[in-house]
Amino acid sequence: MIYTVNTILGLLYVAPLLWMIVSSFKPESRIFADMNHVLRAFIPLDFTLENYREVFVRSNLIRYIGNSLFYVSVLVFLSMLINSMCGYALAKFRFKGKNIIFTIVIALFVLPLESIILALYWVVNQIGWNDSYRALIIPFAAKCFDIYLFRQFFLDVPDDFIEAAAIDGADPIKTFFALIVPISGPVFATVLILDYVAYWSDFMWPLLVTLSPGKRTVQLGLQAFFTEPPIYYGPIMAALVVSVIPMVVMFVFFQKYYVQGIAATGIKG
Repeated sequence: MIYTVNTILGLLYVAPLLWMIVSSFKPESRIFADMNHVLRAFIPLDFTLENYREVFVRSNLIRYIGNSLFYVSVLVFLSMLINSMCGYALAKFRFKGKNIIFTIVIALFVLPLESIILALYWVVNQIGWNDSYRALIIPFAAKCFDIYLFRQFFLDVPDDFIEAAAIDGADPIKTFFALIVPISGPVFATVLILDYVAYWSDFMWPLLVTLSPGKRTVQLGLQAFFTEPPIYYGPIMAALVVSVIPMVVMFVFFQKYYVQGIAATGIKG
């Protein structure tokens, strides 16, 4: 009974995604007409690739996806590097003011971006970073929530490992990269997935700081299908399907470590 209920709930959850994928292979006239019948709504009887052809004719979507892949990949790499080292220091180092710093981190990660976005934009504009990858990457390289996740995971790493490395002559930097990082795959995978999805889906900040079409991200490119005539839902569905492929592929490869990371970072409060 539990498996049956879970299966039904799972199907309800993925139904909109399945409908979007199926609709991307239908003619425009059949997308909403088939919704009167449950079976036809999820089966492309009049299969066509015209919507995908229209996507690449009307928009430089491949360029926008490439822009997002580049800036999000660099941002996530820097984020994992900086935030993991900070979380490790808060978990394993002893220094004056450590608890105060951690309290500030906890307080800041509940602060919504919308409350500081105008001030952040003013700073970026004043230093001349508008319409550049620096404006997309550097302001978000440090993230309080990631620091918290890394700290919670590193708290469970036995101190004996670190002490053994110190006895062998390893300094803190070498200990971190040679010992801690290799055994921390789950938390790194968790941060990778959470940050990649968040930055890939971000619309407001790229809209503010990117001016030229050559630096548009995938979300800005998708917006053109909703605002620039002619507006057809078939190409919109096709563009959405293309835009989520990188996220789906990444999640398939890292989902095992993602679940392990969520479980591990939730052991201690």
